[in-house]
Amino acid sequence: MTAQPPPAPAGHVTVLGVPLDAITFDGLLAQIDAWIVADDGLHQVCTVSPEFVMIAQDDPAFMQVLREADLCVADGIGLLFAARYLGKPLPQRVTGSDGVPLIAERAAREGWSLYLLGAAPGVAERAAQILTERYPGLRIAGTYAGSPAPDEEADIVARVNASSADILLVAYGAPRQDVWIAHNRAHLETHVALGVGGTFDFIAGTVPRAPRWMQRLALEWLFRLIIQPWRWRRMLRLPRFVWGVLRHGEDAAK
Repeated sequence: MTAQPPPAPAGHVTVLGVPLDAITFDGLLAQIDAWIVADDGLHQVCTVSPEFVMIAQDDPAFMQVLREADLCVADGIGLLFAARYLGKPLPQRVTGSDGVPLIAERAAREGWSLYLLGAAPGVAERAAQILTERYPGLRIAGTYAGSPAPDEEADIVARVNASSADILLVAYGAPRQDVWIAHNRAHLETHVALGVGGTFDFIAGTVPRAPRWMQRLALEWLFRLIIQPWRWRRMLRLPRFVWGVLRHGEDAAK
């Protein structure tokens, strides 16, 4: 493992009470490296979307999780637009679905080990197989579907700790995955824990990701709605997000 100096503190913008760090994928990887080398406890990363922001408006416990996370990255083009509107542009959209393969690639080089937790039974295992084929030398410390149910917490924490994984990737969806990490933070022995939503499904191929041209045009949300029409109720949060940013712009920019 190559020790790197800790990266300079990232700037940030606050959008409707949620802090977002001005960081790139390279910065995220450098920060993960610094945390692993420091070996000073678990650090939580939240991949924040506009939907996260709106859930947090009605869920004080989730808002507290986001505010206390070590890093909140902008996983959503709407957040880049909001930050620009507030006069504090973010350098890059940092998504879990793009970030996990980059973390796996770096892990294969540095010797970090990953634990894949969540998604439907068998999905994490398939994602792990694909990642190890794609990045020779990658160490998968363990995989487990489980659930964020309170009565499973002790068993899951014991599984993760027994694996001696460096990085825990949790795919329970928001806000459950992030609340689960925060709730178990004091007992988990990994260096980094990151909520990754549907990333395992994308990697395993159980859910297709939007074509690159749709991603470039910020239409990934539309593709998800087409293939998963049940998400339409969740999409109603997006116009509320836009209205909230426009209405509370001055306060959000503080």
